[in-house]
Amino acid sequence: MNQQKKKQEVKYIPLIIVVLIGIIIWFLPPPADLKVQAWHLFAIFVATIIGLIIKPISMGSVAILALTVIILTNTLKLEDALSGFQNSTIWLIVIAFFISRGFIKTGLGTRVAYIFVRLFGKKTLGLSYSLIASDLILSPAMPSNTARAGGILLPIIRSLSETYGSKSGDGTERKIGAFLTTTSFQANMVTSAMFLTAMAANPLAAKLTQEISGTTISWVGWMVAAIVPGLISLIVVPFLIYKIYPPEIKETPSATEEAKKKLDAMGPLKREEWYMIGIFIILLVLWIFGSNFHLDATITAFIGLSLLLLTQVLTWSDIKQEQGAWDTLVWFSVLVMMATFLNSTGMIPWFSDMVKGLIGDTSWMIALVILVIIYFYSHYFFASNTAHVSAMYGAFLSVLVAVGAPPMVSALLLAFISNLFGCLTNYGSGPAPVFFGAGYVTQEKWWGIGFIISIVHLIIWLVIGGLWWKVLGLW
Repeated sequence: MNQQKKKQEVKYIPLIIVVLIGIIIWFLPPPADLKVQAWHLFAIFVATIIGLIIKPISMGSVAILALTVIILTNTLKLEDALSGFQNSTIWLIVIAFFISRGFIKTGLGTRVAYIFVRLFGKKTLGLSYSLIASDLILSPAMPSNTARAGGILLPIIRSLSETYGSKSGDGTERKIGAFLTTTSFQANMVTSAMFLTAMAANPLAAKLTQEISGTTISWVGWMVAAIVPGLISLIVVPFLIYKIYPPEIKETPSATEEAKKKLDAMGPLKREEWYMIGIFIILLVLWIFGSNFHLDATITAFIGLSLLLLTQVLTWSDIKQEQGAWDTLVWFSVLVMMATFLNSTGMIPWFSDMVKGLIGDTSWMIALVILVIIYFYSHYFFASNTAHVSAMYGAFLSVLVAVGAPPMVSALLLAFISNLFGCLTNYGSGPAPVFFGAGYVTQEKWWGIGFIISIVHLIIWLVIGGLWWKVLGLW
């Protein structure tokens, strides 16, 4: 069995396709006004992105291969190729993975969810909002939206659904399970957009913004900009789903009883949970006010991790076993490094000038709307938020800045969309296959609802979000 798994680790035909694509681009003559170095790095970058999409090997393995090729071909010097591993933004997201492990290990995340269910779960719509509220509260310190989905929310959804006789595969999905699954998934895309530390690719977008436009997105700046359109989306989206895809069961009095039983079984707050609550509050306070004490978000994350280790909420063994964090460190570092040097060697500025020429004298508002819509719906072709951000975020941002769009508004809107476009398919983000795999919703219905929600997102975040950012003075 183990030998079979090892054989399946590498899919050779897709891997050969990825390599051939990189080789073909490498040997094509670069545009006249572009350096050969930039073109060669672009060839490796395209092959890497395609590798992340079709996944012939794991994401970390793709990144290591790309890094090796960059060094062996002298496309970049060794110290430049390894520069991504020193990036403070990357360490922020890695440490945030460790912090999120504390919520799962202590059971605090599950407790929070059941508390909301007990308080607001008497009706099915209220039950969905209670699950969403718990997701929202946990999201600032849990950068893995997949962990929030699979480690905390989905087990509760399954338990509640089965309490009401709603199971996948036996025709009872529409009783309540399909509705709770759909609303929780769609809301997870929104909560992921609302905080810099709520999804793994958010810091990548922030870093690319700094590299391309010189604009710095702070933790507080991100939160403040997202809070109004985010909360409106969290209110509107579940209610809309309730209307277009209603559950058969509208009243759920047993949910509060079920939650009470679960909480009683968990007993009073354990010492580790109290520590986790205290450290979580410290993290939020320092992320919000830390700049007054010259503490950036990464230093704050190190403080939080140190406190978790000192209080023994986490052990070093827990840190070593957090595979998602170390995996993220590898592929994230390589992607940031490539994006940085694609910009500094002239590839992204060249692309920006070319698209700017195609757009012509179009006003920046029209250009912003057009490019945001293209960016949103091109996600049908991606199986990863990170791959999409890596491939298109920097290029689209550079074009918007070149046509005169406000850099901060452009960067934030693209960054928010980099989460919201996960609503479209059952493969486009980490939580999608987790929720879809529960079996409560058909693919046809999943895609149909996703498309309707995508239109709602564009209206809320472009119109209401735009007005809110005007009030904030961002444009």
